[in-house]
Amino acid sequence: MNSSRPVLLIAAAVVVLFLVLELLRRRQLREKYAALWLFVSALIMFFAIWPTAFGALSRFLGFGLPVNLAFAGALVVLLLVSMQLSLEAGRREDETQRLAEEIALLKIELERIDERPDDGSTTK
Repeated sequence: MNSSRPVLLIAAAVVVLFLVLELLRRRQLREKYAALWLFVSALIMFFAIWPTAFGALSRFLGFGLPVNLAFAGALVVLLLVSMQLSLEAGRREDETQRLAEEIALLKIELERIDERPDDGSTTK
């Protein structure tokens, strides 16, 4: 096995870890999304430190080559992220529509108030 591979994977996991923590600190990434990326980073770190565990897992799951398990895992992660983002987009669309309807109702109510005849009395 190439000895530079674990070092590269460990470095990639550390970079992802620090990037996620920095984005959390700057409040650019929400905690619910950060959990997934921290898990992925920890998983990469684990398998980089113990590459034989990845080979054993791939054999146990019936993959011919460990790289096939890596691609399948990446595909699953990307599908989960896409699904989560699609759900969030749908929620935001519903919320935007509801807010637009509320604004329209408030606008109509404000127009009705403006159209009322002024009876000369002022209440303070």
